[in-house]
Amino acid sequence: MSCRGRPRTPEYLPEIRNEMRTYLDHNATTPLRAEARAAMLAAMDVVGNPSSVHAEGRAAKAVLETARAQVAEAVGADVVFVSGATEAAALALAGRGLKAAPIEHDAVHAWIDPILPVVEGRVVVDDPASSVVQLANSETGIVQDLPSGLAVSDVTQGFGRVPFSFSWSGVKMVFLSAHKFGGPKGVGAVVFPQGTDLAAQIKGGGQEMGRRSGTENVIAIAGMGAAAVAAQADLAAGKWDRVAKLRNILEKAIETVESRTIFVGQGNDRLPNTSCFATPGWKGETQVMAMDLAGFAVSAGSACSSGKVKVSRVLRALGLDDDLAASAVRVSLGVDTTEDEVMRFVQAWTDKYTRRRAA
Repeated sequence: MSCRGRPRTPEYLPEIRNEMRTYLDHNATTPLRAEARAAMLAAMDVVGNPSSVHAEGRAAKAVLETARAQVAEAVGADVVFVSGATEAAALALAGRGLKAAPIEHDAVHAWIDPILPVVEGRVVVDDPASSVVQLANSETGIVQDLPSGLAVSDVTQGFGRVPFSFSWSGVKMVFLSAHKFGGPKGVGAVVFPQGTDLAAQIKGGGQEMGRRSGTENVIAIAGMGAAAVAAQADLAAGKWDRVAKLRNILEKAIETVESRTIFVGQGNDRLPNTSCFATPGWKGETQVMAMDLAGFAVSAGSACSSGKVKVSRVLRALGLDDDLAASAVRVSLGVDTTEDEVMRFVQAWTDKYTRRRAA
């Protein structure tokens, strides 16, 4: 999605305000959807606390429950709102003694030792009832086949981009974050069937059915609900099929420039928008800086690990050696990304790479 015409860019970001930039880092965060913005603006005028019983409180409660129903309808189960996927992981995983693979997010590894094996990008699960498996990986885009009876799945990257529902997945609990599908930052949810025992990690006033205390962020939650509806509508309309074609065009073009480039996960089911590729001898961080100067936002891996001087454990688990893994970059497209933007990125990448090789 192009950043052209973005309103009210802060004065302390002149390099974004004055340049034509193209945003290709949607796995880190997506731009706020118009539907979410409208819902949030409307919610700002609702002054009550949703735990209050007077008319103003009931109005806030109505906003909250509308959003809860919207997310529940999209996924197909009960919903507890939290501050994001990291808190959601804590609520879903703490004290349960589950197993996971080394390709899971750090928010999962904070509670679980990574002991499940990964073979050719696929997590090998011996006991679904005691395991956690992500729906899709943020760095590589590889989509997993979730086994029936799986204890927990992190669907943060996959929600709204690939089909998922409790009604046919057989997963017992999932968690997600609004800003990955066009909602605001700072709000997420744990989703589970009715009657699930879920011990609160934040205790106090007993909000969210006693599972997460603290006054709910009604404004952000309203945005999450609206974004969930819009994201599912885009998926149903087949909009991500077009994005997958753009991703394939990008990869073919890069491969034409440098045949040694490795496209991680190619051959596996992947998110339609995600390309993680490694060009031998060109550090990923250097590529990111070069493309930033050229007006393109991409990343060298998960946003949560950006800036850390270490090789991705996800890429190591997939068999890449340290040098190749350190050369990886991730381009993640949005539902509104255009072919022109993709081709301008390819041209800029090609120019930077050609100059580097000639130096």
